[in-house]
Amino acid sequence: MSTQAPANESVADAAPGHAHGSHAGLASLSLGALGVVYGDIGTSPLYALKECVHGPHAVAPTDANIQSLLSLMFWSVTLVVGGKYLGYITRADNEGEGGILALLALLPKNKRERGPGRLGFLVGLMLFGAALLYGDGVITPAMSVLSAVEGLRVATHVFDPLIVPITVGILLALFVAQKHGTAFIGRIFGPIMLLWFSTLALLGLIAIARHPGVLASLNPWYAVAFFGREPAHAFLVLGSVVLCITGAEALYADMGHFGRQPIQMAWYVVVYPGLVLNYFGQGAELIAAEPGPERLKVAANPFFALAPGHVWVLPLVGLATLATVIASQALISGAFSLTRQAAQLGYWPRVTIKHTSSETEGQIYIASVNWLLAIGCIALVLVFRESSRLAAAYGIAVTGTMGITSIAFFNVARERWRWSTARAALLVGTFLLVDLAFLASNAIKFFDGGFVPVVLAAGIYMMMRTWKRGRDFLRVHFVRNLRPLDEFIAGLARRRVTLRDGSELPVARVPGAAVFLTSPTDGVPPLLLHHVRHVRALHEKVILVTVSTARVPRVVESRRFEYGELAEGLARLTINSGYMQSVSIPHALEVAVRECGIELDVSDVTYFLGRETLLARSSGEMGGREEELFAFMSRNAVNATRYFDIPPERVVEVGMQIDL
Repeated sequence: MSTQAPANESVADAAPGHAHGSHAGLASLSLGALGVVYGDIGTSPLYALKECVHGPHAVAPTDANIQSLLSLMFWSVTLVVGGKYLGYITRADNEGEGGILALLALLPKNKRERGPGRLGFLVGLMLFGAALLYGDGVITPAMSVLSAVEGLRVATHVFDPLIVPITVGILLALFVAQKHGTAFIGRIFGPIMLLWFSTLALLGLIAIARHPGVLASLNPWYAVAFFGREPAHAFLVLGSVVLCITGAEALYADMGHFGRQPIQMAWYVVVYPGLVLNYFGQGAELIAAEPGPERLKVAANPFFALAPGHVWVLPLVGLATLATVIASQALISGAFSLTRQAAQLGYWPRVTIKHTSSETEGQIYIASVNWLLAIGCIALVLVFRESSRLAAAYGIAVTGTMGITSIAFFNVARERWRWSTARAALLVGTFLLVDLAFLASNAIKFFDGGFVPVVLAAGIYMMMRTWKRGRDFLRVHFVRNLRPLDEFIAGLARRRVTLRDGSELPVARVPGAAVFLTSPTDGVPPLLLHHVRHVRALHEKVILVTVSTARVPRVVESRRFEYGELAEGLARLTINSGYMQSVSIPHALEVAVRECGIELDVSDVTYFLGRETLLARSSGEMGGREEELFAFMSRNAVNATRYFDIPPERVVEVGMQIDL
């Protein structure tokens, strides 16, 4: 039986921060960050301003409204991405790793655990935020690629019937390619995105040079005046304005790949100028167009209206499609990493993880997640068919996660950094004022498509909660049935074992070595006792192996193993792992034999694993329906043999029936 219990605090504290850039220059890492971290927010110019002036909740594209929208977008990008995320949120890293589950791991133990089977409000909220990120992972590829392909309409309406099929084809090719990994294509992501941001800046500069008056919108008064002039419309359009900052949460989640400094450098040198210039360039094109049919035509797709002529539209569509594929890749890879973190932290069943690079541990592929995302993305494209109809669904997922991240940050600042309540509340209160305004505006679009990420997140959250509760109740069940280890060892000395009812059975010792995968307990593991009771024999050498996941991304090699000899041929080995690491039991055992001086022939080991059959009766503590879901998830989880890379021919599974 495997476990996701956290390792002891000394191991967690001893793990050093994840090093970034020790063998690479800052410029090189910053270029890489363009391709991975900023792909999502970098494609926002394709649809953000368009949805403000052309979507179902748009405002009229008057000169005053356009200037107000530009002011809102400029200050949203500046304050939320530059101020909130790069200024503060990215400081809350867990040994270099970011994301909402990293924040969860940073919480003190009393905030994380409220007793067996009980999730505290904050933990539940953060799990729901993580679940919303899966919604983002489904919507981003569909929204981004569809927005890029829709640019074909600007060149000619001949492509109109082909926009959806082309989008589906690109998405399908993207998901099929995932199993091959991103090691090769990842090397060209950065240069392509550098070209993309340079193109954004150049197109924007050309338009601004023709109409420099648009720069007056840098004045925040235009944004404030909008709410005074048209408060209802201004509030509604916030749900579209938020599209200009949709990649901020992905930026934080992907921080571990490059580190904070390269991400900041890429933002201020390339990304921020490119985005701002392009948004103001689109605004300049709108203001330059004659009010009426001509302006409405530009409003239908202001980004592609920046193309110098029709001959440049198709190359721009091609570059935009490449950029959206890169943005989609970042979200898909993020979903893989999120799933592995959740599984290691005990909030998700075991999944098959394929490492697609021998050099970079973070490059992984999870087939089940990949194809569920593929089905979701393609279904959204076929159902909604237009990027404007997807925009409402997009906003709720992003703003919900942003708000939850702010709340989690408050607790980390108070508990880990020892900030005063007043200081933390003032800063986070400002964050929440913006987050909740965006969320409230998007909530109005719930029935226009906003329900999609909420329903998806609710389902994933229920599965996370059920899995965590089920594992907790299972651990409690085994603890209740523990027998003192001293008594068991004393019995082995007499070649006998005492059962719970007080009766004794003879036990024979047979040649060879056995490894029992167990939970971190002080008593006799139920798996071992169950085996001895039915077989009435035990190997001469027995190692009780526990895989313990610390709440840090990685555990250094010098602290990975804890080994202790017991008596009568018994020993205990704990393999400490970070939540970003995968464990191969045979390989770990080989390393432990060398480092800990264990006398063991690794090639002659039999592995014993437990297989629990859950009865799911209503009489249990967990409840019949919830236990049925837990049982279903357990049956479909990857078995420990495959997950821990154990040769199947050397595994013996011991079955036990349990009612939680």
